[in-house]
Amino acid sequence: MLVYFRLLSESFGFAMNALRNNKLRTLLSLLGVTIGIFSIIAVLAAVDSLDRKIKKDLSSLDKNTMYVLKESFGPSEVPRWKVEQFPNVTYDEYQFLKSSLNNVDEVGYQIFVGPESAKYDDKTVSAINILPVSHEFDEIQAQEFEKGRFYNESEDNSGKAVAVIGHDIANGLFGDVDPIDKQFRLYGLRFTVIGVLPKQGSGMFGNSNDTSIIIPVNFIRNRFGDNNDSMMPVIIIKPTKGADMDELKAELAQKLRNYRGMKVGEMDNFFVNVLSGFTEMLDAFIGILNTGGWMIAGFSLLVGGFGIANIMFVSVKERTNLIGIQKSLGAKNKFILFQFLFEAVILSIIGGLVGILMVWGLTALLTKMLEFEFVLGFFNIMLGAGLSAAIGLVSGIIPAISASKLDPVEAIRTGM
Repeated sequence: MLVYFRLLSESFGFAMNALRNNKLRTLLSLLGVTIGIFSIIAVLAAVDSLDRKIKKDLSSLDKNTMYVLKESFGPSEVPRWKVEQFPNVTYDEYQFLKSSLNNVDEVGYQIFVGPESAKYDDKTVSAINILPVSHEFDEIQAQEFEKGRFYNESEDNSGKAVAVIGHDIANGLFGDVDPIDKQFRLYGLRFTVIGVLPKQGSGMFGNSNDTSIIIPVNFIRNRFGDNNDSMMPVIIIKPTKGADMDELKAELAQKLRNYRGMKVGEMDNFFVNVLSGFTEMLDAFIGILNTGGWMIAGFSLLVGGFGIANIMFVSVKERTNLIGIQKSLGAKNKFILFQFLFEAVILSIIGGLVGILMVWGLTALLTKMLEFEFVLGFFNIMLGAGLSAAIGLVSGIIPAISASKLDPVEAIRTGM
């Protein structure tokens, strides 16, 4: 065992000498490994960060949550011109489904509206994401509060001018002042703050709750009516735990068809979007990104492998005389083999570590510059180091074998 530790130490010394004595050649050879490891670990780190962010954004939602509206979340076989003719879901349909559906915990109603501005004293915040939702939204998305509460059923039904505001909105309008029970202007009226949401960070699907104001859905209905083309209503359904999703989806579709008086064989004029299907689509997209990253980085890794093999063949040629002397003094073939093999692996790992350090620096820089947390996980670090070692092993095996099979006499004579 001590022999192999000594061999490893000597091989590391040879590798360091190769770096010092042939700086430019070694640098160019290791550049391929560095770029290859940088490429693949950077892609994997970015995809992992994206995946983590998506899961964090969706963590408050049940994956079986259903969204009923005139649009589909994913690709659809229904022509676009046909979809544009579909009617919007209505508040009456929401109330009907809420009272008639089985195996559901909550049924809520939301209207998608455009961004607005809010004002408090001399402070104004623009481009606010307004979320008009029914009171069930608090249970459907499991809201947490930094301060205050969510509005109740009575406040929702009457369309009372109360609001739950995001963290950034609270800072922008009120600063260090406690916003609870304070009033600000929105839609030309005074709204009373009854709740403040905790800091969430940037979201993957548009504005996060930090830049949002949640208000009773009936305020929007009372003020703008139900037939406004600039608004998109949606019915949100949270099934009970363990409910048969196919059965519930079929029951939902049939009851909504009956409510709308649709005939047998007539195409549904609405979509039932299940969140799990959306997340599966996202998982497939992330898988495609990973595959693409591996393919792109694979070419760089291949070039890096050729570079390591090239420098090892040159190293064998330069040290042919030394190999002959070692073998004439009794060095076995495997000693020579491991010597060059270790050197190739060490050189490759150095290139890989440089690539990993570059990724680490890039993730730290981007996290600081952007409102998005890039994470270089331990698994990706070990993967990069493992790939580097594997490249060195594969690239150095043939030069190492050729060195170990040299005839000592011929090797000494060649090196003289």
